[in-house]
Amino acid sequence: MMKFRFRRQGADPHRDRLRHDLFAFSKTVEHGFPSQPSALAYDPVLRVMAIGTKAGAVKLYGAPGVELTGLHKETATVTQLHFLPGQGWLLSLLDDNTLHLWEVCQKEGCSHLEETHSFGLPGRPGSDSANCSPGITRVTVVLPTSTGAVACLGTEGGTMYFLALPALVLLEDKTLFPDEILQSVPDDYRCGKALGPVESIQEHPRDSSRLLIGYSRGLVVLWEQSTRTVQHLFLGNQQLESLAWEQSGKSIVSSHSDGGYMVWAVSSTSQRTQQPVMSTIPYGPFPCKAISKILWRTCESGNPFIIFSGGMPRASYGDRHCVSVLQGQTLATLDFTSRVIDFFTVQSAEPSPPSPGFENPRALVVLVEEELVAIDLQTPGWPTIPAPYLAPLHSSAITCSCHVSNVPLKLWERIISAGEQQSPRLSSAAWPIDGGKNLAQEPTQRGLLLTGHEDGTVRFWDASGVSLKPLYKLGTANIFQTDCEHNDSLNQAGEEEWPPFRKVGCFDPYSDDPRLGVQKIALCKYTAKMVVAGTAGQVLVMELSDEKSEHAVSVATVDLLQDREGFTWKGHDRLAPRNGPLPFAPGFQPSVLVQCVPPAAVTAVTLHSEWNLVAFGTSHGFGLFDYYRRNPVLARCTLHPNDSLAMEGPLSRVKSLKKSLRQSFRRIRKSRVSGKKRLNTSSPSSKVQEANAQLAEQAGPPEVEMTPVQRRIEPRSADDSLSGVVRCLYFADTFLRDAAHHGPTMWAGTNSGSVFAYALEVPSQEKFSERAVEAVLGKEIQLMHRAPVVAIAVLDGRGNPLPEPYEVSRDLAKAPDMQGSHSMLISSEEQFKVFTLPKVSAKTKFKLTAHEGCRVRKVALVSLASAGSEERMENCLACLTNLGDIHIFTVPGLRPQVHYGCIRKEDISGIASCVFTKHGQGFYLISPSEFERFSLSARNVTEPLCRLEVARLQDTSCLSNSLTATPKLPQANGTHVPCSPEGLVAAPKPSHPHGSPGSPEEHPATSSPGTIDSPNSSMENPLDTTGDITVEEVKDFLASSEEVERNLRNASEDEARPTGILIK
Repeated sequence: MMKFRFRRQGADPHRDRLRHDLFAFSKTVEHGFPSQPSALAYDPVLRVMAIGTKAGAVKLYGAPGVELTGLHKETATVTQLHFLPGQGWLLSLLDDNTLHLWEVCQKEGCSHLEETHSFGLPGRPGSDSANCSPGITRVTVVLPTSTGAVACLGTEGGTMYFLALPALVLLEDKTLFPDEILQSVPDDYRCGKALGPVESIQEHPRDSSRLLIGYSRGLVVLWEQSTRTVQHLFLGNQQLESLAWEQSGKSIVSSHSDGGYMVWAVSSTSQRTQQPVMSTIPYGPFPCKAISKILWRTCESGNPFIIFSGGMPRASYGDRHCVSVLQGQTLATLDFTSRVIDFFTVQSAEPSPPSPGFENPRALVVLVEEELVAIDLQTPGWPTIPAPYLAPLHSSAITCSCHVSNVPLKLWERIISAGEQQSPRLSSAAWPIDGGKNLAQEPTQRGLLLTGHEDGTVRFWDASGVSLKPLYKLGTANIFQTDCEHNDSLNQAGEEEWPPFRKVGCFDPYSDDPRLGVQKIALCKYTAKMVVAGTAGQVLVMELSDEKSEHAVSVATVDLLQDREGFTWKGHDRLAPRNGPLPFAPGFQPSVLVQCVPPAAVTAVTLHSEWNLVAFGTSHGFGLFDYYRRNPVLARCTLHPNDSLAMEGPLSRVKSLKKSLRQSFRRIRKSRVSGKKRLNTSSPSSKVQEANAQLAEQAGPPEVEMTPVQRRIEPRSADDSLSGVVRCLYFADTFLRDAAHHGPTMWAGTNSGSVFAYALEVPSQEKFSERAVEAVLGKEIQLMHRAPVVAIAVLDGRGNPLPEPYEVSRDLAKAPDMQGSHSMLISSEEQFKVFTLPKVSAKTKFKLTAHEGCRVRKVALVSLASAGSEERMENCLACLTNLGDIHIFTVPGLRPQVHYGCIRKEDISGIASCVFTKHGQGFYLISPSEFERFSLSARNVTEPLCRLEVARLQDTSCLSNSLTATPKLPQANGTHVPCSPEGLVAAPKPSHPHGSPGSPEEHPATSSPGTIDSPNSSMENPLDTTGDITVEEVKDFLASSEEVERNLRNASEDEARPTGILIK
């Protein structure tokens, strides 16, 4: 059956202009810690650092808000990064043996990072490069000289090459071959052996013409570039790992593969030094691992700092990742939980150095695989400096996230205070990497991002601006009897322990009990009440307290099976709560623990602090709890008789393989049978369908537009496994009993397309302690497709979403319109549908799966402000699909506006982790440690705008200065493709003036047909019932029998009325 509908032709210029002012898609900034870092560099003049990754990304960081990002064209690991201090140039070496020069360019007052030159070493001169081993010219060391004019390259073959900067041109006449060095080496040391690869090149701190070159075999050479002579030889016999100068240039220190280091005196009298001044193995005498890098930093106040990585006793602590800090007799072995990549020191930023020749290190910055740690070297005890960015989001794996907009200042300050009291041992020193200037405006509102983690913690992040700053960490494990307590004793090193380990950093991916994992979070920003729900059915009601306390946590149990027979829980046990009073630090403290039975993972939770109610759902049903009186109000089982998988739990190992195979074969057999039935062309219905198909292929008159081809959506089976999973819960003050009286209601949606609506009797605040809350089942709706219900929302008489609890009473939002009729928006995985209340009759809908072939994964009602006028606001429905696309619809008209390609469809974890904000932004995980932030709003955009003041010795221009706009560079993980500036601006265009339309990558913003009318108008968007089998079954438990009969009669008359021109 096919339907034609007459539509008005042409585009509405006013609506197009308004759409342009409202919608604009852009990926703005990446929050968190870069995935798989591989290189580190620091510019002491600009006071910025750079991090390279295995995906080829280069990221610059300075003061909070100063961030620049670049991505190599080649997908190769960045093995080394080196700044040309103060000049805004950065050299990167990739593992494909290519060298790249990056330049900080100024465009429109802001700094950007652009790649300007690249270079690959040819084969050794004088030999056939095809027959030359690629290892001979593989670069092992890069050193840009202090003049910024030359870069020195050391190779595996022992040869040193010199490149002119910034053009990256090989200076062949300066090439230094090992043979030239060997001529100065004594015969007894030479012994016919090669020098090995170049391991280190260091410039003399007082004379830039002299280079210290270290070879793997142990030979260290002081080379004079201008005269091409060997000034000094240090005849070491231990395999060399790294070199460092002492500031005065009178001594050098070398580290070796046996876990030791040596100090050598640079003598001007003799040309050779046979023995070092000092040789020691700090963690000997047993065999130790190599010291891969060593630094020597002089200090005016006392002994110098010697800082090195590695050197641990091989047998006992060979698996530890350590950086050791030694000053005189004071030694600290910083113990990290992941591999050390690199480290550097930051010198004191005094206006005038008190004494030349002293470096006076202020901080030590260490990059490890999973986090960045800064150590305060000027405070006794060398405490950790809290980082304002690059926090390891994945210190425990993220299991859920939640965003809270417009946080009140009082709550914000209380959360920050609680966080500061959690870490008294942290340093109060300022963040040492403070270069550049943040040009972005101060955030107009405070945004809070909450992340739930596998170890039972909830972390609070300041998501107001470009930098995602940690504020507070809430732990829930201490409420339960677990095995987590032993970690604390392990972390504290004994006074007599050797080496003197000190646990540093917060990355700890291991959870002693997976049942602690946080699944859902809800926070009321006006009452500072919070609900945290977990994997073992635990629901914690918490309240923010500014004082520490010791109290017992009330425990209540809610049986969601309701004594239903035939179900046996085969999954994990519940977490046993601790008995008696428990100590709690300032911050969120639990008052009630609600335990669901069976202890399945909580799949939905919502909080209404004005009514003192919390609703929660699992795969078995949902419950309603009054946390003021601390008693359950309602429990409803949603299980189907065939929901056996729901009884096994996510952590069970007893899932039936036979049953899953049997179900698969049944589906295959069923599809074959239905396919054969469809091939029966002799039936009358098939002939009608064939005639309709032929008619559809013929071109119709220009004034008639045919509706898009719809996919046939088969209804889901009622006995699908896990059909009882509760997907969403919602509180609303609306009309459920009749059109004259509104009151508190609760709504629940399940995986099988069922919606339950309850009318609540909530006493006034004065009578909370006297009367109990009551719940009465009002309506039960069954979507015939049985598609899972993703979200439910009630719209007031003006089509606006209902305000949050306390927003109206505290004059923070307009009161909802209670005069006009309310509407209910139900979002399933396949379609959006608006129903009138209280009759629950269909008003309008949009069948996303039928039209677009995708399924809904995340939805949110967002409020978008116009870029042209701040007063112009529009409420929209934002939807993320399983293909990674974001669609925006008007509310309540459900008219499609624009859609964008946001996430790769293969990135399932990214799609599952997406969370929208109320003002048109969003976050999703692009790696376990990074959130990508995006914006759907033309006005509300959070992106880094910064400037670095560079002073170049040579006047160069950025290669891409001709660009008029700077689109955001591609992401390192490949989730963002390069697109034209027009593609980044989500301005839907009715036509393509330059010829054929571009690809989706070039123009990700796509306007949808039929968007010319008012966004709130649904009168001209008739209910589409073409080929429709989605006539919902509505059971009304509150209406009288006469009203039910009248509603049924009206519904049958509506169905008999034609809605368009039908061909049968």
